[in-house]
Parts: sequence; C-alpha cells; structure tokens
Amino acid sequence: MKKKYTPWGGRKKERYRVNKRIRASKVRLIGVDGKQIGVMPTFQALTMAGEHDLDLVEIVADSSVPVCKIMDYGKFLYEQSKKEKLAKKHQHAFHVKEIKLRPKIDDHDFLVKLKHARKFLDSGHKVKFILKFRGREITHPDRGEHVLGRVISQLSDLSKLEQPIRLMGKLMTIVLAPTHKPRKEEYAQAQDTQRSGEEIPQDRRREPEEEQSMQEPSAYEEEAEEEEDIA
Repeated sequence: MKKKYTPWGGRKKERYRVNKRIRASKVRLIGVDGKQIGVMPTFQALTMAGEHDLDLVEIVADSSVPVCKIMDYGKFLYEQSKKEKLAKKHQHAFHVKEIKLRPKIDDHDFLVKLKHARKFLDSGHKVKFILKFRGREITHPDRGEHVLGRVISQLSDLSKLEQPIRLMGKLMTIVLAPTHKPRKEEYAQAQDTQRSGEEIPQDRRREPEEEQSMQEPSAYEEEAEEEEDIA
C-alpha cells in the first residue's frame, strides 16, 4: 500500500497545502482522471482521496472555494522538479560567444572568424566581436569601424545587430544576435559544446600576433598591460 504524503518537521515550506493542511471547509474537486467532480466538503474530498490511496492537493488557493486535485503528491513534486530543471537547463544553454579581431586582419583570418561566428549563430548563441587597437592604431578608429562593418554586412543573412559599434578605450565592440531559433540537432550540439568547453579552434595559417590575441583569457584584462607611447 502506498504511503500517503505527510510533511515532517524541519522540511522547507511546501508550495501546496496537502491533505489535512487544507484549511477551507469546501473545495472544488478534480478527480484522478483530471475531470471536475464539483464542490463538496473538504472531509468528503479527503475520504475520496483516501479510497484511492492518494493525496488531496490544493492546486489553486486564490478563490473562495479552492481547487483541489486527487493525485500522488510525491510523484507530482518529482515531475515539477524535472520540469524546472529542464527549463533552467534550456535557459542557460546559450551564451554570448566572443571573437577577437584586429584592424589589420587579413582576408583569410577574417573568413575564418566569420566561419566560427556562423557556427555560433546557427546554434542560437549571440556573438560579441571585440576589435583591439594597439599603439598608434587607435588614431585610426575608422579602420576598426570598417572591419566591423564588413562583419555586420556578411552575417546579415542570419543575424541582427543587437549592440551597435561601441568604442571603450582601445576596444571596439559589436554584438550580433541570431534571427532564427536553432533546430533540435543544433540545440543538442550547443549543449555538447557547453559541456565540453569547446574553444574557437586556432587557425594554423594565423600570424603569431593573431594567435596570441586568440589565446588571451579576457579582452578586458588586456587593458592592464603597459600602454605604448602614442606621441
């Protein structure tokens, strides 16, 4: 025989009133099959739940006659917990991916970066492009705007500009957001990527300076490095 749910001391506050914790004298009852039975005294509803060896759970309390349902409360809590975990997992599956650029990036490296960006956008991620100026390069911000303008133009078929070009110190950034929802297989791949901590692959033909830029842990930590003389 199934043991009916009974709260015990020290348990955190329950979200629903169950069995004898239901305070109302009358309830609107929903049966085991999900069909409405009607309004009846609470003690009668408790008797019906006991006959099925199940619990009487108050699922809607905000009314003069609360709505109660006969169910297995332990199983109900388990199913609710699974739904919440799944929703939380879906909520955090997508992240803002960062791709670093330079004002003087060559065509090959530029196409490689666009390929990575397309992969991220196809999987439902937002992509933040971070373009860093070094030394006197900051005196020509238009070069950075030109590079990021090319990015926006060539990815316009699957993305929209969420954050326009912004210059902060020696960093110029934009954020692109995908314009479509990822397919199921793409979503599964995004989750696999998140679990494995996949990084942007290093391109063998990248110049040494570009390899160093891709390996730096955070674009914003670079601001702490020694400033070059612009004079």
